[in-house]
Amino acid sequence: MEHRIVGPGPYRATRLWNETVELFRAKMPLGKHRCRFKSYEHCFTAAEAVDWLHELLRCSQNFGPEVTRKQTVQLLKKFLKNHVIEDIKGKWGQEDFEDNRHLYRFPPSSPLKPYPKKPPYQKDVIKFPEWNDPAPGTSQENIPVRPVVMNSEMWYKRHSIAIGEVPACRLVHRRQLTEANVEEIWKSMTLSYLQKILGLDSLEEVLDIKLVNSKFIIHNVYSVSKQGVVILDDKSKELPHWVLSAMKCLANWPNCSDLKQPMYLGFEKDVFKTIADYYGHLKEPLLTFHLFDAFVSVL
Repeated sequence: MEHRIVGPGPYRATRLWNETVELFRAKMPLGKHRCRFKSYEHCFTAAEAVDWLHELLRCSQNFGPEVTRKQTVQLLKKFLKNHVIEDIKGKWGQEDFEDNRHLYRFPPSSPLKPYPKKPPYQKDVIKFPEWNDPAPGTSQENIPVRPVVMNSEMWYKRHSIAIGEVPACRLVHRRQLTEANVEEIWKSMTLSYLQKILGLDSLEEVLDIKLVNSKFIIHNVYSVSKQGVVILDDKSKELPHWVLSAMKCLANWPNCSDLKQPMYLGFEKDVFKTIADYYGHLKEPLLTFHLFDAFVSVL
Protein backbone atom coordinates (compact mmCIF):
# COMPACT_ATOMS: atom_id res chain seq x y z
CA MET A 1 0.00 0.00 0.00
CA GLU A 2 1.73 3.16 -1.26
CA HIS A 3 1.55 6.52 0.46
CA ARG A 4 -0.66 8.67 -1.76
CA ILE A 5 -0.05 12.39 -2.02
CA VAL A 6 -2.93 14.34 -0.49
CA GLY A 7 -3.20 17.64 -2.34
CA PRO A 8 -4.97 20.81 -1.28
CA GLY A 9 -8.74 20.91 -1.28
CA PRO A 10 -11.77 20.42 0.92
CA TYR A 11 -11.34 18.21 4.00
CA ARG A 12 -7.57 17.85 3.50
CA ALA A 13 -7.00 17.26 7.23
CA THR A 14 -9.56 14.41 7.23
CA ARG A 15 -8.02 12.89 4.09
CA LEU A 16 -4.53 13.06 5.64
CA TRP A 17 -5.83 11.42 8.81
CA ASN A 18 -7.51 8.56 6.94
CA GLU A 19 -4.48 8.03 4.68
CA THR A 20 -2.11 7.77 7.67
CA VAL A 21 -4.46 5.51 9.62
CA GLU A 22 -4.88 3.13 6.67
CA LEU A 23 -1.12 2.81 6.20
CA PHE A 24 -0.54 2.41 9.93
CA ARG A 25 -3.09 -0.40 10.24
CA ALA A 26 -1.98 -2.14 7.04
CA LYS A 27 1.82 -2.10 7.47
CA MET A 28 2.59 -1.79 11.17
CA PRO A 29 4.40 -5.04 12.14
CA LEU A 30 2.53 -7.10 14.74
CA GLY A 31 4.02 -9.79 16.92
CA LYS A 32 3.85 -11.82 20.09
CA HIS A 33 4.80 -10.06 23.32
CA ARG A 34 4.88 -10.99 26.98
CA CYS A 35 3.62 -8.84 29.83
CA ARG A 36 3.42 -9.95 33.47
CA PHE A 37 3.90 -13.65 32.73
CA LYS A 38 1.24 -13.61 29.99
CA SER A 39 1.65 -13.73 26.21
CA TYR A 40 -0.33 -11.56 23.77
CA GLU A 41 -0.65 -12.13 20.03
CA HIS A 42 -0.96 -9.53 17.25
CA CYS A 43 0.23 -6.53 19.25
CA PHE A 44 3.13 -4.06 19.41
CA THR A 45 4.91 -1.93 21.98
CA ALA A 46 4.53 1.84 22.18
CA ALA A 47 8.22 2.29 21.26
CA GLU A 48 7.83 0.06 18.19
CA ALA A 49 4.83 2.13 17.06
CA VAL A 50 6.78 5.37 17.49
CA ASP A 51 9.76 3.99 15.55
CA TRP A 52 7.68 2.71 12.64
CA LEU A 53 5.27 5.66 12.38
CA HIS A 54 8.09 8.20 12.70
CA GLU A 55 9.89 6.63 9.76
CA LEU A 56 6.65 6.54 7.75
CA LEU A 57 5.95 10.24 8.30
CA ARG A 58 9.53 11.29 7.53
CA CYS A 59 9.47 9.42 4.20
CA SER A 60 6.02 10.71 3.25
CA GLN A 61 5.73 13.65 0.85
CA ASN A 62 2.66 14.76 2.79
CA PHE A 63 4.78 15.43 5.92
CA GLY A 64 8.54 15.34 5.21
CA PRO A 65 11.79 14.71 7.10
CA GLU A 66 11.14 17.61 9.50
CA VAL A 67 8.73 15.47 11.57
CA THR A 68 10.19 14.87 15.04
CA ARG A 69 9.79 11.87 17.31
CA LYS A 70 7.91 14.06 19.80
CA GLN A 71 5.37 14.98 17.12
CA THR A 72 4.94 11.30 16.31
CA VAL A 73 4.15 10.58 19.96
CA GLN A 74 1.57 13.38 19.91
CA LEU A 75 -0.08 11.80 16.86
CA LEU A 76 -0.19 8.41 18.58
CA LYS A 77 -1.84 10.08 21.56
CA LYS A 78 -4.59 11.24 19.18
CA PHE A 79 -4.78 7.70 17.75
CA LEU A 80 -5.36 6.31 21.24
CA LYS A 81 -7.99 8.93 22.06
CA ASN A 82 -9.91 8.30 18.81
CA HIS A 83 -9.70 4.49 19.11
CA VAL A 84 -7.34 3.97 16.19
CA ILE A 85 -5.37 1.88 18.69
CA GLU A 86 -6.16 0.50 22.14
CA ASP A 87 -4.06 -0.95 24.93
CA ILE A 88 -3.82 -4.70 25.34
CA LYS A 89 -6.75 -4.64 27.81
CA GLY A 90 -9.03 -2.74 25.42
CA LYS A 91 -8.73 0.68 27.08
CA TRP A 92 -8.75 3.87 24.97
CA GLY A 93 -10.15 7.41 24.99
CA GLN A 94 -7.33 9.14 26.90
CA GLU A 95 -4.13 10.76 25.62
CA ASP A 96 -1.87 8.85 28.01
CA PHE A 97 0.29 7.26 25.31
CA GLU A 98 4.03 7.36 26.10
CA ASP A 99 7.18 6.20 24.34
CA ASN A 100 7.75 3.01 26.38
CA ARG A 101 7.23 -0.78 26.37
CA HIS A 102 3.46 -0.67 27.00
CA LEU A 103 1.52 -3.02 24.69
CA TYR A 104 -1.09 -1.87 22.19
CA ARG A 105 -3.22 -3.44 19.47
CA PHE A 106 -5.63 -2.47 16.69
CA PRO A 107 -9.40 -2.56 17.43
CA PRO A 108 -11.59 -4.57 15.05
CA SER A 109 -13.78 -1.57 14.14
CA SER A 110 -12.80 0.93 11.46
CA PRO A 111 -11.34 4.15 12.90
CA LEU A 112 -11.59 6.19 9.68
CA LYS A 113 -13.28 9.57 9.96
CA PRO A 114 -16.29 10.21 7.70
CA TYR A 115 -16.23 13.19 5.40
CA PRO A 116 -18.69 15.93 6.35
CA LYS A 117 -21.74 15.98 4.14
CA LYS A 118 -25.19 17.44 4.25
CA PRO A 119 -28.13 15.09 4.76
CA PRO A 120 -29.90 14.29 1.50
CA TYR A 121 -33.02 16.27 0.89
CA GLN A 122 -34.80 17.64 -2.12
CA LYS A 123 -34.06 21.18 -3.03
CA ASP A 124 -37.40 21.67 -4.75
CA VAL A 125 -39.45 21.43 -1.54
CA ILE A 126 -39.64 25.19 -1.21
CA LYS A 127 -42.20 26.45 -3.67
CA PHE A 128 -42.38 30.18 -3.40
CA PRO A 129 -45.30 32.07 -4.93
CA GLU A 130 -44.93 33.01 -8.56
CA TRP A 131 -44.46 36.72 -9.12
CA ASN A 132 -46.45 38.51 -11.78
CA ASP A 133 -44.91 40.71 -14.46
CA PRO A 134 -44.41 44.39 -13.70
CA ALA A 135 -47.50 46.51 -13.90
CA PRO A 136 -48.01 48.38 -17.18
CA GLY A 137 -46.46 51.79 -17.40
CA THR A 138 -43.26 50.81 -15.55
CA SER A 139 -41.10 50.25 -18.60
CA GLN A 140 -37.48 51.30 -18.23
CA GLU A 141 -36.90 52.26 -21.83
CA ASN A 142 -37.71 55.93 -21.20
CA ILE A 143 -35.77 56.31 -17.94
CA PRO A 144 -33.19 59.09 -18.46
CA VAL A 145 -29.61 57.90 -18.02
CA ARG A 146 -26.66 60.18 -17.46
CA PRO A 147 -24.11 59.61 -20.24
CA VAL A 148 -20.72 58.32 -19.14
CA VAL A 149 -17.53 59.31 -20.91
CA MET A 150 -15.54 56.10 -21.40
CA ASN A 151 -11.78 56.43 -21.10
CA SER A 152 -9.20 53.65 -20.75
CA GLU A 153 -9.35 53.64 -16.94
CA MET A 154 -13.13 53.44 -16.85
CA TRP A 155 -13.11 50.65 -19.43
CA TYR A 156 -10.61 48.64 -17.36
CA LYS A 157 -12.73 48.97 -14.21
CA ARG A 158 -15.82 47.77 -15.98
CA HIS A 159 -14.12 44.81 -17.64
CA SER A 160 -11.77 43.74 -14.83
CA ILE A 161 -14.30 41.23 -13.47
CA ALA A 162 -15.80 39.84 -16.66
CA ILE A 163 -14.45 40.36 -20.16
CA GLY A 164 -17.15 40.95 -22.70
CA GLU A 165 -20.27 42.99 -23.07
CA VAL A 166 -21.64 44.18 -19.74
CA PRO A 167 -25.44 43.73 -19.65
CA ALA A 168 -27.48 46.81 -18.96
CA CYS A 169 -28.84 47.22 -15.44
CA ARG A 170 -32.58 46.74 -15.07
CA LEU A 171 -34.82 47.78 -12.22
CA VAL A 172 -36.80 44.81 -10.92
CA HIS A 173 -40.31 45.69 -9.82
CA ARG A 174 -42.00 43.37 -7.33
CA ARG A 175 -45.49 43.67 -6.02
CA GLN A 176 -46.11 43.78 -2.30
CA LEU A 177 -46.40 40.42 -0.53
CA THR A 178 -49.94 39.37 0.22
CA GLU A 179 -51.02 37.51 3.33
CA ALA A 180 -51.30 34.31 1.27
CA ASN A 181 -47.70 34.78 0.04
CA VAL A 182 -46.41 35.14 3.60
CA GLU A 183 -48.28 32.04 4.76
CA GLU A 184 -46.97 29.99 1.84
CA ILE A 185 -43.38 31.07 2.56
CA TRP A 186 -43.65 30.16 6.25
CA LYS A 187 -45.10 26.75 5.40
CA SER A 188 -42.51 26.02 2.69
CA MET A 189 -39.55 27.03 4.88
CA THR A 190 -40.84 25.02 7.85
CA LEU A 191 -41.35 21.86 5.78
CA SER A 192 -37.97 22.28 4.11
CA TYR A 193 -36.19 22.65 7.45
CA LEU A 194 -38.06 19.65 8.89
CA GLN A 195 -37.08 17.52 5.90
CA LYS A 196 -33.46 18.62 6.29
CA ILE A 197 -33.41 17.70 10.00
CA LEU A 198 -34.83 14.25 9.30
CA GLY A 199 -32.49 13.69 6.34
CA LEU A 200 -35.31 12.41 4.14
CA ASP A 201 -35.91 12.66 0.42
CA SER A 202 -39.60 13.21 1.07
CA LEU A 203 -41.91 13.86 4.02
CA GLU A 204 -44.67 11.64 2.65
CA GLU A 205 -43.82 8.76 5.02
CA VAL A 206 -44.08 10.83 8.22
CA LEU A 207 -46.38 13.72 7.42
CA ASP A 208 -49.29 14.71 5.24
CA ILE A 209 -48.29 18.16 4.01
CA LYS A 210 -51.91 19.10 3.33
CA LEU A 211 -52.65 18.92 7.06
CA VAL A 212 -50.01 21.56 7.90
CA ASN A 213 -51.74 24.86 8.57
CA SER A 214 -49.49 27.85 7.90
CA LYS A 215 -51.63 30.07 10.16
CA PHE A 216 -50.74 27.83 13.13
CA ILE A 217 -47.04 28.13 12.31
CA ILE A 218 -47.17 31.92 12.26
CA HIS A 219 -49.22 31.98 15.46
CA ASN A 220 -46.71 29.74 17.28
CA VAL A 221 -43.87 32.04 16.23
CA TYR A 222 -45.34 35.40 17.18
CA SER A 223 -47.90 34.65 19.92
CA VAL A 224 -45.51 33.61 22.69
CA SER A 225 -45.47 34.71 26.33
CA LYS A 226 -42.38 35.82 28.26
CA GLN A 227 -42.05 32.27 29.59
CA GLY A 228 -41.86 30.89 26.03
CA VAL A 229 -45.37 29.38 26.09
CA VAL A 230 -47.67 29.84 23.09
CA ILE A 231 -50.70 32.01 23.89
CA LEU A 232 -53.95 30.42 22.68
CA ASP A 233 -56.71 32.52 21.18
CA ASP A 234 -59.31 30.17 22.66
CA LYS A 235 -58.72 30.35 26.42
CA SER A 236 -60.99 27.35 26.99
CA LYS A 237 -58.36 25.11 25.38
CA GLU A 238 -55.60 26.12 27.78
CA LEU A 239 -54.37 23.63 30.36
CA PRO A 240 -55.88 24.03 33.83
CA HIS A 241 -53.75 25.94 36.28
CA TRP A 242 -53.43 22.96 38.61
CA VAL A 243 -52.02 20.82 35.80
CA LEU A 244 -49.37 23.43 35.00
CA SER A 245 -48.49 23.73 38.69
CA ALA A 246 -48.17 19.95 39.04
CA MET A 247 -45.93 19.71 35.94
CA LYS A 248 -43.80 22.58 37.25
CA CYS A 249 -43.48 20.73 40.56
CA LEU A 250 -42.17 17.59 38.87
CA ALA A 251 -39.85 19.59 36.61
CA ASN A 252 -38.19 21.19 39.66
CA TRP A 253 -38.42 18.16 41.96
CA PRO A 254 -37.27 17.88 44.71
CA ASN A 255 -36.69 21.67 44.97
CA CYS A 256 -40.32 22.78 45.09
CA SER A 257 -40.02 25.73 47.43
CA ASP A 258 -43.21 27.39 46.16
CA LEU A 259 -45.46 24.57 47.32
CA LYS A 260 -47.41 25.32 50.48
CA GLN A 261 -48.84 21.84 51.11
CA PRO A 262 -46.76 19.36 53.14
CA MET A 263 -44.80 16.69 51.29
CA TYR A 264 -44.68 13.02 52.22
CA LEU A 265 -42.93 9.87 51.04
CA GLY A 266 -44.15 9.07 47.53
CA PHE A 267 -45.62 12.57 47.03
CA GLU A 268 -43.99 13.00 43.59
CA LYS A 269 -45.43 9.66 42.39
CA ASP A 270 -48.95 10.75 43.32
CA VAL A 271 -48.45 14.04 41.47
CA PHE A 272 -47.24 12.19 38.39
CA LYS A 273 -50.20 9.80 38.52
CA THR A 274 -52.62 12.74 38.75
CA ILE A 275 -51.08 14.36 35.66
CA ALA A 276 -51.09 11.04 33.78
CA ASP A 277 -54.76 10.51 34.59
CA TYR A 278 -55.64 13.95 33.24
CA TYR A 279 -53.87 13.39 29.91
CA GLY A 280 -55.17 9.84 29.71
CA HIS A 281 -58.77 11.04 29.58
CA LEU A 282 -58.19 13.44 26.67
CA LYS A 283 -59.77 12.51 23.36
CA GLU A 284 -56.59 13.18 21.40
CA PRO A 285 -52.90 13.46 22.38
CA LEU A 286 -51.35 16.91 22.53
CA LEU A 287 -49.21 16.14 19.48
CA THR A 288 -52.35 15.14 17.51
CA PHE A 289 -52.57 11.85 15.66
CA HIS A 290 -51.57 13.41 12.33
CA LEU A 291 -48.27 14.83 13.60
CA PHE A 292 -47.35 11.95 15.93
CA ASP A 293 -45.01 10.18 13.45
CA ALA A 294 -43.24 13.43 12.61
CA PHE A 295 -42.54 14.25 16.27
CA VAL A 296 -41.32 10.73 17.02
CA SER A 297 -38.98 10.83 14.00
CA VAL A 298 -37.50 14.15 15.10
CA LEU A 299 -36.94 12.96 18.69
